Amino acid sequence: NLSGILAILTLFSSCEDVITPELQNAEPRIVIEGNISDKSENHIVRVSKTIPFDAPNTFNGLSGAKVTLIGPSGASLILNEVSDGIYRTPRFSGIPGSTYKLEVLAEGKVYTASSTMPFPVYPDSVSFKKLSFFGNTRIYPTVFYDDPPQVQNQYRYILKVNNKQQADIVFEDRFNDGNTVSDVILYDAEDDEDELKPGDVVDIEMQSIDRNVFKYYYAISQIKGEGGPPVAPANPDSNFSNGALGIFSACTKYSIRVVLK
Repeated sequence: NLSGILAILTLFSSCEDVITPELQNAEPRIVIEGNISDKSENHIVRVSKTIPFDAPNTFNGLSGAKVTLIGPSGASLILNEVSDGIYRTPRFSGIPGSTYKLEVLAEGKVYTASSTMPFPVYPDSVSFKKLSFFGNTRIYPTVFYDDPPQVQNQYRYILKVNNKQQADIVFEDRFNDGNTVSDVILYDAEDDEDELKPGDVVDIEMQSIDRNVFKYYYAISQIKGEGGPPVAPANPDSNFSNGALGIFSACTKYSIRVVLK
C-alpha cells in the first residue's frame, strides 16, 4: 500500500544521511629524535611536539630544552640549540661497543633513552637488480656484505637518488647469521621520474643499529605497509622514558655513492 511504500522510501533516504564525527585532537606530546655515530661530525637531536591532525605537516620544534649526552665514562655534554628544536654537539666520533645516554629536560619533565653503538659492518660491493612486482619492472640497489657470525646484527639503509630520499629500510640477520648477505633496498617511486635510470646518482647510507632501534623502524615500516598490508596505525615503541615519542640511536655508518650506468 501507499503508506508502506512511503515508509520504505523514508528508510532508504535516512540511510543516505552523512554523519560527520567530531574528531578530538589529543594533547601534544614530546617527540625526540637523536642520532650519534662513529663518524667525526656534529651529531643532531631534534625535539618537537606533535601537531593536530588537521594542521600542516611541519616540524613543530620545541625551543628551550636542555639536551645532555652522557658518554660511557659518565662524562656529560650539553648540546647547543642552533635553531628552534634543533640541538647540536661539537664535532666528535662515537666509540663502537659503548653505551650512550640522552637526557632531555623539556617543559619541566625529564626524558631519557640509551643506546649501545654496535661494531661496524662494512659493505663489500653494491650492484643493481631488475625485479618485477605486479607487472612493474624496476631497478633496485643491492648491498653485499659478510654478516659477523654468532652476533645479533641489525642494519638500516637510507637511500637517496639524486639527493632525494627514496627509502629508509631495516634488516636483521635472523636467518643470515654469519653468511654472505645481499640486501635489496626496495623503494616506492611516486612517478616515473623517481625510478632508477642510467645517470642517476645513488647514495646509500648503511647503518649498524641496536635492537631497540631496529624494532622502532621495523614498526614504522609495518604501519606503512612495506613488505605486506599495512597494520593498524599505532605509535612505534620508543626507547625514551616518560611517554616521549621518537628514538635515540647510537650507530655506526658507512656511506656509498654510485652512478648508475
